[in-house]
Amino acid sequence: MAPGSDKPAEVQPLPGCLPEVLDLFDSLPNVMFCMKGTDDRYVAVNQAFVRRSGRQSRRDVIGARAVDLFPEALAEHYEQQDAEVFATGEPLRNELELIRRPDHSTGWYLTTKLPVIENGVVVGLVSVSRDLETPSEEGIAMESLTRVVDLVHERLAEPIRVADMAGAGGCSEDQLERRMKKVFGITPNQYVLRVRVDTAAARLTDSNDPIAVVAAECGFYDQATLTRQFGRLTGETPARFRASHNA
Repeated sequence: MAPGSDKPAEVQPLPGCLPEVLDLFDSLPNVMFCMKGTDDRYVAVNQAFVRRSGRQSRRDVIGARAVDLFPEALAEHYEQQDAEVFATGEPLRNELELIRRPDHSTGWYLTTKLPVIENGVVVGLVSVSRDLETPSEEGIAMESLTRVVDLVHERLAEPIRVADMAGAGGCSEDQLERRMKKVFGITPNQYVLRVRVDTAAARLTDSNDPIAVVAAECGFYDQATLTRQFGRLTGETPARFRASHNA
């Protein structure tokens, strides 16, 4: 717990937070679940979320805020997302995010956040983040996506249209979307963005090339575009990501 966080002695769960829900999400080790009140404090989490936060038990998480559990940049990113859901009452669906785990490895997740509404008032939110595990080469080949993957990597610095990817896969754009979601869990456009950001992250940590050069070689229009997209996905600027990784 960060100094000055003023954690309350007792936090009341939101209405409808049933033990059965936590039991369900505890059975899904690659899915992180949490529930928040309008004061930005966690009122329910599953074990995967506890592990993601680097804590030992739910008691270490309940009543805390993101700033108490995660690096500052990520905490700000999460709370900005939550503030939008609280303010608008609109869900955030299938947000692609690159998350740094407690062991400093990174992983891709799809996050959905839904408002909890009672009598027309937003009283909290629930969030689910699913770990997008890297599929096997066999799985990629079985869905005829090998040429699609090769195309993206070969033309990373160029504009890549979904139609081009569908052509490489010998299928329609609708068929390609179904296959990509089945194998990678994301849309074709999300896959291109994922590869670009993955490549940029590797270049930022493995080279001293200027960020503008990294942006161009990874298919971003300019450094500002890379910074905006990278920040939206990771909660960090490319410069901060490079500095924290090499610290």
